[in-house]
Amino acid sequence: MRTMKLGSSSLEVPVLAVGCMRINSLSKTEAERFVQTSLEEGANFFDHADIYGAGACEEIFADAIHMSDSVRENIILQSKCGIRKGMFDFSKEHILDSVDKILQRLRTDYLDILLLHRPDTLVEPDEVAEAFDKLESSGKVRHFGVSNQNPMQIQLLKKSVKQPIVANQLQLSITNSTMISNGFNVNMENDSAVGRDGSILDFCRLNDITIQPWSPFQYGFFEGVFLDNPKFPELNQQINEVAAKHGVSNTTIAIAWILRHPAHMQPVTGTMNIDRLKDCIKASHVELTREEWYSIFRAAGNILP
Repeated sequence: MRTMKLGSSSLEVPVLAVGCMRINSLSKTEAERFVQTSLEEGANFFDHADIYGAGACEEIFADAIHMSDSVRENIILQSKCGIRKGMFDFSKEHILDSVDKILQRLRTDYLDILLLHRPDTLVEPDEVAEAFDKLESSGKVRHFGVSNQNPMQIQLLKKSVKQPIVANQLQLSITNSTMISNGFNVNMENDSAVGRDGSILDFCRLNDITIQPWSPFQYGFFEGVFLDNPKFPELNQQINEVAAKHGVSNTTIAIAWILRHPAHMQPVTGTMNIDRLKDCIKASHVELTREEWYSIFRAAGNILP
């Protein structure tokens, strides 16, 4: 597995993160096999959140990987907190309590990365800063990031938070690529010119924040996958043609399309299917040409001005 630096940190990570949101759909044996296969393939970066399975996913993962000190030193763990039933909560008390519970479920003393899960409009940056300082000084969290935040929301946090924001999880796929298409339509009178994210792609590149695309195979908001979907005939035809040229699957090409972007993004896989996971991992060694990348972008319905 090819590796990269995470944001401005010195942490070397795989170019793919293994998302564990659905690990509770597997049996114990299946979960063990899935995690072991990930490790064998060099995919040792695991993404969690305290709300996945109401915490059960973290517990299942810890059991599946047979968590121990020797195991822990060879994996990278990321989790998220801040979502509660009917609200978001970035209060100092909630962040600290959430991390303690996450560590307990994962059976570890520390997280490599903690992300704030989506924005909280009632956030008090000073409280977040106090929580981050305590988590860092205690050794419970080594790096910090956010998810689904725009540039001004990150700047607001950085007003008080001294730790670098190393990652930002954002929705991105071939069919959900407004953060890219917006850049082609600056100052034009069409829908694609509408800025919906404050130029978060450029902001993250300028500030050495790694974008972690989630749902890299989904269209809409969890409406389904676009691969092999009759709703997207032109896109699938083009992806399949490129896949044939490289001798890989369409799954591999969908991930390779994201990895080709010079922002050096780290896609978060969501599949629990071992064969698909292996296809995702193969993308780390497939580099699309400029012509291939643009042909797929256009086949998704994007019009170049």
